[in-house]
Amino acid sequence: MELDHIVSNVDALLWLLLMIVCLIAEASTATLFSIWFAIGALAAMIIALLGLPLWLQILVFVAVSGIVLLVTKPLTEKMINQKTVKTNADRVIGSIGIVKKEINNISGAGLVEVSGQVWSARSANGQLITEGQTVVVNKIEGVKLIVDPVENSEGKVEN
Repeated sequence: MELDHIVSNVDALLWLLLMIVCLIAEASTATLFSIWFAIGALAAMIIALLGLPLWLQILVFVAVSGIVLLVTKPLTEKMINQKTVKTNADRVIGSIGIVKKEINNISGAGLVEVSGQVWSARSANGQLITEGQTVVVNKIEGVKLIVDPVENSEGKVEN
């Protein structure tokens, strides 16, 4: 009987160690990746302290980790996504601009003027866009605008 008690304490210590490792990993990142496993390890540690078998401890660890992940992941993703702060640069998305220097993705060249500001630019589909053409801003990647040429009512690219 005493051997069983010692083994369950060793199991509990191992679960405690796993929980601590998961919490340290969680504290060192902002991804909310290992917190689920820390909670599962806590539940398994409690099972180990009750002297229940290792297979049940592992089952509880996997089940609790999975349930906590499924229940809380959507909530945490909403909280994380709310922290996105829009900048003034986001105002140019959807705006019309004029190509000031030919946009050539292969050579990495291209400048577009939008709302009085000149930006580095790349073509969304890789096509060459000549100087003077009108473009629409699709998105911003880093400090570069990703643009497409504007088509007129006849489906032709405007110059």
